[in-house]
Amino acid sequence: MKAEQFDQKFDANEDDILEDLDLSTISRPNQTQKRVNVDFPSWVIDSLDKEASRVGVTRQSIIKVWLVERLEQQAANKQIN
Repeated sequence: MKAEQFDQKFDANEDDILEDLDLSTISRPNQTQKRVNVDFPSWVIDSLDKEASRVGVTRQSIIKVWLVERLEQQAANKQIN
């Protein structure tokens, strides 16, 4: 199918375009995982574990969420200034 035909099918919104896509080759940019090791004082680990337990997630999840939130805040602050 040519791009023009695909665009027309998409714009018409009558047929499902997913069957025309090769989903086996898709990837999300900047989403590859990399392992890092970080040493924290024991009181930080204890606090992380308490918060993770309160929220019902793992320690790793709470660390990821908080880091992403902070990075997004930093990016938003840079856009404002």
